Amino acid sequence: MELVHKHIILRIEANKAPTVDELAPWVKQLVEKIGMKILAGPISADVTTIPGNCGPTCVCIIETSHIACHVWNESDPALIQLDVYTCGSFDPNVVIEHIKVWDPVKIEYKYLDREHGLNLIDFEQPS
Repeated sequence: MELVHKHIILRIEANKAPTVDELAPWVKQLVEKIGMKILAGPISADVTTIPGNCGPTCVCIIETSHIACHVWNESDPALIQLDVYTCGSFDPNVVIEHIKVWDPVKIEYKYLDREHGLNLIDFEQPS
């Protein structure tokens, strides 16, 4: 496998924030959809002790790096931050399609080539 160092960072405002019980299975499905292999996890926990910072969080170690997702479910719409970094290639559109189950109202992202100089990569986002 050629190492390609691709990284997508998403900021999502969504009407249907995942619960702590839903988040780990969602991440597992994402790993499968982007063609990666799980090494550890996914593991999720619910932050409940810090007002303004409550909501589920989940991490998964994949063969080529990691996926992390944090949800702030006290706001309306909920704020979801998603980070997918891999040394293998993947289609960023698959990630964006996968978040649609949360009924996003706003999606912001940066798709980076971390091989040299953290270059921004443009791609056509699905409608």
